[in-house]
Amino acid sequence: MMEKVRILIADDESRMRKLVGDFLKKKDYEVIEAADGQEAVDKFFEIKDIALVILDIMMPKMDGWQVLKEIREYSKVPVIVLTAKGEEKDELNGFELGADEYISKPFSPKILVARVDAILRRSNAIGEEKRFEKAGIVLDETAHSVTIDGDPVELSFKEFELLTYFMENEGIALSREKILNNVWNYDYFGDARTIDTHVKKLRSKMGEKGDLIKTIWGMGYKFET
Repeated sequence: MMEKVRILIADDESRMRKLVGDFLKKKDYEVIEAADGQEAVDKFFEIKDIALVILDIMMPKMDGWQVLKEIREYSKVPVIVLTAKGEEKDELNGFELGADEYISKPFSPKILVARVDAILRRSNAIGEEKRFEKAGIVLDETAHSVTIDGDPVELSFKEFELLTYFMENEGIALSREKILNNVWNYDYFGDARTIDTHVKKLRSKMGEKGDLIKTIWGMGYKFET
């Protein structure tokens, strides 16, 4: 029998944990709950093979930002941030710290589960082996690794997906909408700054090779060697 995929929900509201947990259990996920930030960190490191974390920001003992920092020290596991804070600076802070998704409360549990499905499909989708080598950049999807001129580059889950999509579509102008639909893999209800934030971080990690991702003003981006 196959083991169920484990998801950690960290939220100090028991009602919210139950609501989200019930929807995830219906899709046959195994749900692990944490009622505060410290418990979330403890459980994340105690329990093996957690495939995804759903993380509230406003929690006692340790807030979600701190939990995210602790997790990112050791793991690239996909993290969806849930928060009542809908301000742009909070959202940008979440992406800066390595969040993969950002959902403001109140939200639809069905949309949340759709996003969970999409992220897990992509993070576990090994499928055919894909390897790209362009201009000194080597991206190996199976190993989930990137090197530039032989040096390994540490990318977050979303940055890796974004670079893969750019390299798959070398020389093609990609609109922000197209990038959102393909990399985030669902109808996105946010706006273009999500992409711009990720592209900015990706470029900075790529050093001089970041210039290969061209901005097409008023439209989107193009990867060109």
